[in-house]
Amino acid sequence: MNILVIGGGGREHAIIKKLKENPKAVKIYAAPGNGGISRDAECVNVKACDIEGMCALCREKQIDFAVVAPDDPLVAGMVDALNQIGVRTFGPNQAAAVIEGSKVYSKELMKKYGIPTAKYEVFDDPKQAIEYIKQQNTYPTVVKADGLALGKGVIIAESFEQAADAVHSIMEDKIFGESGNHVVIEEFLTGPEVSVLTFCDSKTIVPMVSSMDHKRALDGDQGLNTGGMGTIAPNPCYTEEVAKICMDTIFVPTMEALNKEGRPFQGCIFFGLMLTPNGPKVIEYNCRFGDPETQVVLPLLESDLLDIFEAVADKRLSEVPVVFSKKKAAACVVAASGGYPQKYETGLPISGLDENGESGKAVVYHAGTKYENGRFLTAGGRVLGITQVGDTLDEALKKAYEAVETIHFDNMHFRHDIGKKAGL
Repeated sequence: MNILVIGGGGREHAIIKKLKENPKAVKIYAAPGNGGISRDAECVNVKACDIEGMCALCREKQIDFAVVAPDDPLVAGMVDALNQIGVRTFGPNQAAAVIEGSKVYSKELMKKYGIPTAKYEVFDDPKQAIEYIKQQNTYPTVVKADGLALGKGVIIAESFEQAADAVHSIMEDKIFGESGNHVVIEEFLTGPEVSVLTFCDSKTIVPMVSSMDHKRALDGDQGLNTGGMGTIAPNPCYTEEVAKICMDTIFVPTMEALNKEGRPFQGCIFFGLMLTPNGPKVIEYNCRFGDPETQVVLPLLESDLLDIFEAVADKRLSEVPVVFSKKKAAACVVAASGGYPQKYETGLPISGLDENGESGKAVVYHAGTKYENGRFLTAGGRVLGITQVGDTLDEALKKAYEAVETIHFDNMHFRHDIGKKAGL
């Protein structure tokens, strides 16, 4: 099979490395890919959201199967376009991808079908939003941009001033563009946070191993929200009992709700959950694999990823085994550019990697790198995801941090406390 993976980050690198394990994957292309991905797949310089360009690439390379990994092309209808030209694809169509494309839609869906989530109100007028915040007068409070915002569209405000600033920034300064035309003002939920990715073919939904993301830039969950600074799997807070509650009250009802709305979902539904004192609640849905959750979830997958992807595309997920290791754990530490998620320098040489962009100490997933003149250089905010598997989470974390110490680029920044909030 000729396979195309659309995207160019650490998540895509993890997917490609896993797909390579299947002998059917004769040729893997990545568009646009990155420096590290170029060692595992043939990178083609087509932007992830270029629907026309991607269709032309599929015809030229005679692609048999495509994986659309990032949110932007999914929400823009990439899967619909590829299906129209006869390319089998893993990922939801545009109608189903709205669960991430619009936070307003996803909140209304949960309310309509009784799926547990935080109390909220929706506003398209900044003055009304600020008036509502003033009336509620409870902090922290959560302000969310309606549309896509590179994982940074959620602001947790600790005071009225911060909440009002968030509304001004999103709705008037348009820091996230059109995504800020509407905002969701939401109650702040407390409890352990859990990420659960699921395979879903609209008839069957199968959860993957749970994980815990670390969104804040600095140790101790300080600093700005990022796309994610590290992850562990499994999440120690996600017990079998909690998993059953989530399956019965959240996962299956979400799949069925989308079917009832005429938006059957085929792909990966990401559930961002909070285990509150009143039971598990949905913080957010994503319509794709999380990043960097994928970098710890896929190393623990014992079944074949390509077989699962094909089964999801063909609506026969119930026929294929989906098995994750129950005896292993994984940890990923993200090495980021100093200054991320704000301003940062790129083009800095990376040391500690071999000619394939790997380290003998860990699996290295490339998120923001380029390969020039035989060297790997930084090319993004999140640069590398350094991942290790161990018999325990402690062991996986220890090995991952040992590997981090062997890799260097100027102003390299990483969190030193991945896994600590899980009691590790």
